[in-house]
Amino acid sequence: MNFWQRHWKKFVIGIVAIPVLILGVSFAYAKWWNDAPDKLDEDDLSHVLSDTTPDTATDKVVTTQAPGDTTAETPESGANTNTAAADSSSSTGVDGTWNITTDSVLRYRVTESINGFDTEGVGSTNQVTGALTISGTTATAADFTVDMTTFSSDESRRDGQFNGRIMSVDEFPTAEFHLTSPIDFGSVPAEGTSIKATATGDLTLRGVTKSVTFEVTAQVQNGKIGVLGNIPVLFSDYDIPNPSFGTISTEDNGLLEFVLVFEPA
Repeated sequence: MNFWQRHWKKFVIGIVAIPVLILGVSFAYAKWWNDAPDKLDEDDLSHVLSDTTPDTATDKVVTTQAPGDTTAETPESGANTNTAAADSSSSTGVDGTWNITTDSVLRYRVTESINGFDTEGVGSTNQVTGALTISGTTATAADFTVDMTTFSSDESRRDGQFNGRIMSVDEFPTAEFHLTSPIDFGSVPAEGTSIKATATGDLTLRGVTKSVTFEVTAQVQNGKIGVLGNIPVLFSDYDIPNPSFGTISTEDNGLLEFVLVFEPA
């Protein structure tokens, strides 16, 4: 009996086991290992606006009075002023210019299929700059720039594809949004409550500019303004190559989702 006759069963089992193993790993990655965050919603908006900085040395009160002196204590320079800002915003309205802060988050979200098992690819950044201008109950201007080189996900290979052939961040290091029509919110929301409206503007991705219209949710709290929303993106509209590679295939579209946080300029 030759070698093949003695070991053919082992070879067959091995050949069958390889695709089974691949499918098993793909299933485990899609269902357990790929830890894609949930879609941003109003709970995220409320959380980031209600979140306050813990007490630190710069938040402590400086006591300057002599023993027995009842002079009111004054906060040290740099102390937390959220309460004062909130009182100011509720008494004077929200008119003026508001600058975006690094409490903001911008994400891309793409549906992925790994050997037939569906999951999501999500990358995020907080490197967004720009400002929002408000007059009465209307947002009259808004311009934002995103540093595309700072997006990251839970998978380095996905990040490599994103930075390289997909978004070509060396050639197109930024994305931009410019509001082209005023957003009329109808009223200034009460502290801690939200209000919805529709926004229209020009979105520039990978050097291509398209007009987009989408719903936003705004909230005023602790002297800050928060804006939640998402923008569907069809890749072909922006000359974005389909992200599929290897055994991973994707839809021909994705989602830009955001919670933008603003403070007075």
